[in-house]
Amino acid sequence: MEAGLGGLSVFGLNLSHFRSHKSARMVFDGRPVAISGANGAGKTNILEAVSLLSPGRGLRRAAPEDLVRRPEAIGWKISAAVRGLDAPHEVETFAEGAEGRQVRIDGKAAPQVALGRILRVLWLVPAMDRLWIEAAEGRRRFLDRMVLSFFPDHAEAVLAYEKAMRDRNKLLKDMVSDAGWYGALEAQMAASGRLVTDRRRAALARIAAAQEGAETVFPFAELALTGPEGEAEPEDLAAALAEGRRRDMAAGRTLVGPHRADLSATYAAKGVPAGQCSTGEQKALLISLILSNARALAQDIGVAPILLLDEVAAHLDPERRAALYDEICTLDAQAMMTGTEAGLFDSLGGRAQFLVVREQGGVSEVMA
Repeated sequence: MEAGLGGLSVFGLNLSHFRSHKSARMVFDGRPVAISGANGAGKTNILEAVSLLSPGRGLRRAAPEDLVRRPEAIGWKISAAVRGLDAPHEVETFAEGAEGRQVRIDGKAAPQVALGRILRVLWLVPAMDRLWIEAAEGRRRFLDRMVLSFFPDHAEAVLAYEKAMRDRNKLLKDMVSDAGWYGALEAQMAASGRLVTDRRRAALARIAAAQEGAETVFPFAELALTGPEGEAEPEDLAAALAEGRRRDMAAGRTLVGPHRADLSATYAAKGVPAGQCSTGEQKALLISLILSNARALAQDIGVAPILLLDEVAAHLDPERRAALYDEICTLDAQAMMTGTEAGLFDSLGGRAQFLVVREQGGVSEVMA
């Protein structure tokens, strides 16, 4: 690995029977990576592979069985040499048969949460363009990905909360009235729910602080965590759950708690909610948040995270494209970006590494 290259990095990436890539080997040098190619060539599949070097289901939220190349369907594997938070590591993640996704770090089996202790990976994909006008579930998912970048074990708290909630919901549907059963589950939900909410608020505070004073052409977004329909989240969740049992039983589900939270955003300079902004303004707000998240992480952990930006250049005019690339280089981040034309990345010049992806006979090929 080369010394003196700033952020967290992937230096070698090998794909085997992953999506459209039957076999691919890539070597990176720590600079931003500009990946060009026609639609459907397999560019986003490379970004998705890198996203799976972090906990979770990756930037497409795909199930392990959906990642395998067909028609072979013999399983898939991603191998990477990375510069991690503490040291270089060899990381493998793969799936064979019906066993689900597995992880190895330096040759040893590891839980997915361990990936978050090595790398921090942020991404922005076209599917997020509707974030501010879609249902709250998508914004919660976006928020929790930001939180996970600061707290690698955040997913465990979310899963603990959701498990207790599922058990409570079963009691509600079965019309169980025993307060003892509810009390135990509600205590579990309150404990894990408080951790989830506190971490969400902490992450939003860090991002807000990173936005203040930042030299950027992208708009400042004021963020807030709210409950359903804009209500404030209850400070005493256990009491709120106990008080709402009758109502929840009528609904057949739990109607209060972190699973009902929403992320609100306001275009600060205009005082306009993000959902009422133009399509271009909404995209600019998203880019601003990703960059602010990256700046906050760089301040906290001392190095920039890896950024995955799918088709981001196509939505920006030449001036904003150049400004985005300048900010990425100032962060010293390894950003992997895709676009249909290499010319979209011209203003990067020698600051970036360029790859071309082509599809021939259903197989993706990567060329420097």
